[in-house]
Amino acid sequence: MKQDKPNIVLMYADDMGYGDFGVFNDGHVRTPNLDHLITQSTCLTQHYSGSPVCSPSRAALLTGRYPHRTGAITPQETRGLDRIHTSETTIGDVFKENGYCTGMVGKWHNGALDPRYHPNNRGFDEFVGFRGGWADYYRWNLDINGQVSKSDGRYLTDVLGDAAVDFITRHSDEPFLLLVPFNAPHSPLQAPEELTERYRSMGLNGSVSLVYAMIESMDQSVGRILDTIEECGLANNTIVMFTSDNGPEFAVRDDLVPEGESTDATRYNCGYNGSKGSVFEGGIKVPMIIRWPDGLPNGQQEIPEMVHFTDWLPTLMAAAGISHEFQKKLDGHDIWSQIRGERPWKQPQRFWQWNRYQPVGFVNAACRDGDWKLIRPNISFTYPDPYDKILDDLYVTTDIEYKYHPENVTQLMTTRDPVYVWPTPPSPELFNIKEDPLESENLILKYPDKARKLANDIENWFDEMDRELIVAQRETLN
Repeated sequence: MKQDKPNIVLMYADDMGYGDFGVFNDGHVRTPNLDHLITQSTCLTQHYSGSPVCSPSRAALLTGRYPHRTGAITPQETRGLDRIHTSETTIGDVFKENGYCTGMVGKWHNGALDPRYHPNNRGFDEFVGFRGGWADYYRWNLDINGQVSKSDGRYLTDVLGDAAVDFITRHSDEPFLLLVPFNAPHSPLQAPEELTERYRSMGLNGSVSLVYAMIESMDQSVGRILDTIEECGLANNTIVMFTSDNGPEFAVRDDLVPEGESTDATRYNCGYNGSKGSVFEGGIKVPMIIRWPDGLPNGQQEIPEMVHFTDWLPTLMAAAGISHEFQKKLDGHDIWSQIRGERPWKQPQRFWQWNRYQPVGFVNAACRDGDWKLIRPNISFTYPDPYDKILDDLYVTTDIEYKYHPENVTQLMTTRDPVYVWPTPPSPELFNIKEDPLESENLILKYPDKARKLANDIENWFDEMDRELIVAQRETLN
């Protein structure tokens, strides 16, 4: 019997950009399943993540709120800075409350330590994956509903694909929400040799070959998920989505790259300026593919309007015909009628900001208002005391220990955050994204009034976010 409510399968890659699709890079990377999905789907060509890095971006997707409001400000899970505060409502909470079976398979990264932040306690009936920021693809430690499962030697992406297929098969007779946040192509750079060698034979450098092999492997898992949806007779009434949490990583830590491989992974990204960690387009503009034959019967189409990660919680609620009384303000907007072409588009201002430890408003921040985008460029900080560099390095070693031996790291780090100093920030940069999507021409001298207005908007937004973050952090300590 046909269900009234649609199933939802939301898949997202980790550090995958536009240029990592075969259809966009002249087939240099093999993504036949994703390329075919594009031909069946609505594709949003001005779609933005919630942040240029993992944890805050995921928080925006899960809550429909800017990440600073939620407490999830940076990926440093062993310091607790990745946590979505427990007073926040997640997409899992909403859909579970409305009769959906809810599952997550893959990377969580919104509360690695403390059971209060476990996905099973954040609205997800089932969880198979890992709670931190990355996992070794062969020496993984998976959390299966709170129980640790050690690696059996299989490639992690295949394991996650199998778990997603299993979830869909077991719940094919009831409405379900399944999030599949893959680890790929996030470091460590590891891939099956037969796939990697194909790209090396094309003359690509070691890191790019590994990244493309990781993406091809993920595409194979995507294909198996899509086949399972079809085999279970669910294709027409299942909303299938694919996106990425942020732009591509162009350089990775030396400890996460195989010996002898180049750390220069500057792969093709359609010419966009910037990469992961940056609020330029290359860091925050990400693909979004959405297919639902019963609800979006037009097949392949492009939507050029600006859409943000925070929009998906209210939008999917509308698509599913469900409701929830939120206690906290949503930043996202229900755009379902607009996607269906039933209502004209309204595009509110959108904001981004990210840096390590504590947000700083004059660093790596951006505002998009219509076609205009103002950027406060990233700058590098310095340590006034060598001990602070030691503290930062300690986080890295603890991070690695947690990934391979989670039983040894059960509490947050107790050392203080490093103290660092910012140089004088450079002048903001202004771009017209419609006319200059690659952000190649800074127009700040030509349109100073527009720049001043957007700069003031960023300051006001940041002040609001900063106040809410202080509250979230205080609540976390209590």
